[in-house]
Amino acid sequence: MSDVIEDRVDAAVDAWLRWLPSWKPGTHRGRVRMCRRCTGSPVLAAAGIAGDVPHQVAHALTSRMQRIVDRAVDEFTERQLPGLHAELTGDALWDAGGFNPSEGLPPEFDGLDLDPEPEDGQPFLFTLAGLAEQAKPEPVLPRPPLTPEEKRRLRTEIELADQCAHDAGQRVCFALAAHRPRVQAAIERFVEPQIQAMLEELSRHLEPPQ
Repeated sequence: MSDVIEDRVDAAVDAWLRWLPSWKPGTHRGRVRMCRRCTGSPVLAAAGIAGDVPHQVAHALTSRMQRIVDRAVDEFTERQLPGLHAELTGDALWDAGGFNPSEGLPPEFDGLDLDPEPEDGQPFLFTLAGLAEQAKPEPVLPRPPLTPEEKRRLRTEIELADQCAHDAGQRVCFALAAHRPRVQAAIERFVEPQIQAMLEELSRHLEPPQ
């Protein structure tokens, strides 16, 4: 598994490096809420990404790493945790259909809020999250309840899945640390000049008239 994760981290970093030259500073209004995926992320620490790096740049990397962890857990669940796998597969069948605006998003937007925050006193007429909830189909029949034994086994398998996620996350961070020089060099080359240009432009606008 370690070799597989290392190979996937190598490929994900390469993809992030190919994407990074296309990044441009955003012009949209900043969000009030912090990103739960990036705040305090060990992935960013392993990559050597400082807190002043623009969020979308950092988020694009953490999302790629999270997909590797999620894939490792999914594969482990399918192989080793039949009860949890059956439960998750059943949820997918019950939830099938409807409108899912988050499906198929590239890693740069994976895990972000679907809708921007509304202006004070100006709520949106509709939101993507609201449309998705309205389009969610109703189950034809209620799902049968789990027996006490099934609940006990499911709790045990959830704990094993959580441990798998923790172990996979550690392996991802160890593998990512080897790419730290490449990550930092790319940020210095493609990101920092754009930030510096923005600061210089802002300084010119803030200078008092002569």
